Amino acid sequence: MDTLDVLIVGGGPIGIACGLEAKKNGLKYLILEKGTIVNSLFNYPVNMQFFSSSERLEIDEIPFISKEAKPKRNEALEYYRRIVTSNKLNIQLFEKVRSIDKEGSLFNIISDKGGYKARKVIIATGFYDLPNLLDIPGEELPKVSHYYNDPHYYASQKLAVIGASNSAVDAALECWRKGAEVTMIVREPEIGHRVKYWVRPDIINRIEEGSIKAYFNANVKEIREGELLVETPEGILTLENDFVLALTGYQPNFSFLEQCGIQLSKDDKRLPDYNQDTMETNVKGLYLAGVICGGMETHKWFIENSRIHAKMIVSDILKKKKQTAAI
Repeated sequence: MDTLDVLIVGGGPIGIACGLEAKKNGLKYLILEKGTIVNSLFNYPVNMQFFSSSERLEIDEIPFISKEAKPKRNEALEYYRRIVTSNKLNIQLFEKVRSIDKEGSLFNIISDKGGYKARKVIIATGFYDLPNLLDIPGEELPKVSHYYNDPHYYASQKLAVIGASNSAVDAALECWRKGAEVTMIVREPEIGHRVKYWVRPDIINRIEEGSIKAYFNANVKEIREGELLVETPEGILTLENDFVLALTGYQPNFSFLEQCGIQLSKDDKRLPDYNQDTMETNVKGLYLAGVICGGMETHKWFIENSRIHAKMIVSDILKKKKQTAAI
């Protein structure tokens, strides 16, 4: 098997941007994606609308045309899929990387379908696969989900939405509009200010008018088959309940990063060690791109401010390749 110049782990928008940049510069590359093209976006709620405008989601200056200024999920799927197919990117889907080990100057990459050797590796895997668990009794029940897809499923049901992020607020509003009896359980004293500015007044008004019930400064203590135990400032409440959406955020696969040899900060942020000018980690030749760079600060990096990582990384790879050739 021929040795790759660079292997890219993750076929999301930033992984695709890295692939485009590698191809443009004549590097022998391969993208491995454990799911479908832009798998995380595919698993977003069906009606999701981005916070960013379409031009800020563009990669490699390829125009992203949407019906509204802020595109919907289906438009983003179409955009990134067409980039992959039109540019004939070398991507292998539904192939999960199991391990990355450095042997001398080369990396040995093992997936669930084979093995590869590469001079450089880029990890662009995002953070959407591992939910932040509540660690409470009953969280494993079938009625509990950490992902929200379609509001129709919850019509005429008593639904508890845990959290007050964008995803939680969208779920609460959409499910209420499809006929669910929605109760929000929010750890903070109010709806978060990071919620999309055109949505935040909507959820506040629905709560104030009583259409959606909300408990603030509250925590779910236990989930049972037909009810929840909720700790509130007024004491423990028992709420009737059919389904729970625990939308409490997600985190990168830190164990995978550590297995690759990447050092993480010892504090709660768990920031990976990398050079901010080149995106190269403490493991020489191993780079990070996209939201995974932020550790637990998952709001720090997103498509519009991390798409530049592709050019930074490939520029450094080419520089090092030239230096090696000159020796």
